[in-house]
Amino acid sequence: MQQFIQMPPPGKKTPAGRFALFNLGFRPFFLLASAFAAISIAAWMWSYLRFTLPPLFYVSASQWHAHEMLYGFAFAVIAGFLLTAVKNWTGRQTLQGQALAALVACWAGARAVMLIAPDLIILAAVLDLTFNLWLMLAIAHPIIQVKQWRQLGVLAKVAVLTLGNAAFYAQALGWSMNGAHAAIWIGLLLNVSLILVISRRILPGFIERGVQEQVTLKNMAWLDRLLMLLLVVLLLNILTADSPMANMVLGLTIATANSIRLLRWHTPGLWRVPLLWSFYSGLWLITAGFFLYALSFTNSGVALILAIHCWAIGGIGVITLAMMARVALGHTGRNIHKPPASVAWIFGLCIAATLSRVFLPLLWPETYRLSVMLAATCWIVAFTWFCICYWPILSKPRIDGTPG
Repeated sequence: MQQFIQMPPPGKKTPAGRFALFNLGFRPFFLLASAFAAISIAAWMWSYLRFTLPPLFYVSASQWHAHEMLYGFAFAVIAGFLLTAVKNWTGRQTLQGQALAALVACWAGARAVMLIAPDLIILAAVLDLTFNLWLMLAIAHPIIQVKQWRQLGVLAKVAVLTLGNAAFYAQALGWSMNGAHAAIWIGLLLNVSLILVISRRILPGFIERGVQEQVTLKNMAWLDRLLMLLLVVLLLNILTADSPMANMVLGLTIATANSIRLLRWHTPGLWRVPLLWSFYSGLWLITAGFFLYALSFTNSGVALILAIHCWAIGGIGVITLAMMARVALGHTGRNIHKPPASVAWIFGLCIAATLSRVFLPLLWPETYRLSVMLAATCWIVAFTWFCICYWPILSKPRIDGTPG
């Protein structure tokens, strides 16, 4: 896994074409996910400012917003990451060319229907779940072929996300009463769980190789297993008994455990490397989200929505930007130690969006509406800037002439 997101070994060179967007999964999914991140929040702000957004009958506008960010934006980033990572892990080719374009079309079609024609929700459900199931098969096949059973945990998380997506559509179609609630919590905590699993595998190595000082970072296996167990228990509690006391204790324990892990990964040199401090900051924002989650079940006055947005903007948003920026460089033959100068500003804008959406209303509640608008503006600018900056990187062939 540590080899992933580094420059892959050279293969047989192929003639450079002009357009390479469908050469490997990270290319179209990273680009379109970033574009959709900006478009979806712009649509949500249109609704928030009391303009019009086509309503869904059985789910609320806020549930639509949460679904599109978790199962639209974030799931697309996961798809791009895994289609690329599985090829690296197994040495087997994943979807490319027309097959990859068709998978992307399923995802994009579902997003378009949900945005402009929600009365055709059954079409969105068919397209979205086809995308989910096809993705599972596409990554499961090479894993099973080479018998890399240790990767089945990641595959299982994608399967659970697919079930969560199906639960949302079940309510959107009027077939269930609480499917959207379950889907949002599954999507949120499973995305956080995937981030924590992947970061445990790759970030210590990134830091060791990316800083100037000599440092050796080690994981504690028992702490990693504890974190995963606690996340599972938290999700089960939310979906069943939803005990406030259990939520508070679990949130505080997860935050403390992840703080210990992050402190063990710290070295001063990482703050000089944008592709490191962005990832590391995002993990601290996830941790802050769990502290806020625990506080929301006390008399502190902390609203649950602040914890949710700390995870979503600060965790999922910042870390997906950092991951996409690094993967795109490494897998197009570029130097991961020399990213475009603008990435630091892009990461900073997404972190600013988190601070505005979460901590500004926490300190000054009267600024709530302003904080939402400011956060949305920072988010939209960050992801639009990423698309503009990375379009040539993602759409053109590798600079070393090798496939991918």
